[in-house]
Amino acid sequence: MIYETNSAQETFELGRRIGQQAKKGQIYTLEGDLGVGKTVLTQGVAAGLKITEPISSPTFTILQEYQEGRLPFYHFDVYRIGDVEEMEEIGYDDYFFGDGICLIEWANLIQEILPENVISIVIEKNLEKGFDYRRITLEGVNLE
Repeated sequence: MIYETNSAQETFELGRRIGQQAKKGQIYTLEGDLGVGKTVLTQGVAAGLKITEPISSPTFTILQEYQEGRLPFYHFDVYRIGDVEEMEEIGYDDYFFGDGICLIEWANLIQEILPENVISIVIEKNLEKGFDYRRITLEGVNLE
């Protein structure tokens, strides 16, 4: 499915819908250039999971855990990962196959350890359609 948003609020609301429908064990991969709105979408996912604490990108920590929502939320940012072994050191499989959902930014960098049934989210800008325009492709799940 392809969704088009024209503001940060619309991107957030799409994320909220994803979070509201998220199910235990789902793994979402999130791709997009720097500044495209990955954090805004992630904040929406967290809101849809009823998480109220502030959500920021875990760029320097690789993983942020949020336990207070209706499902545990594991937010990975693997942009700075040097080797897949770093994921093994943090015990990624406990998160990937645990009781919550995972959202992984820059997941293409750890492609070899991802399970087959991931849900892919790709965010793209198109400045010809406006500064705040985003084209968001969602594969692997249908939003109701």
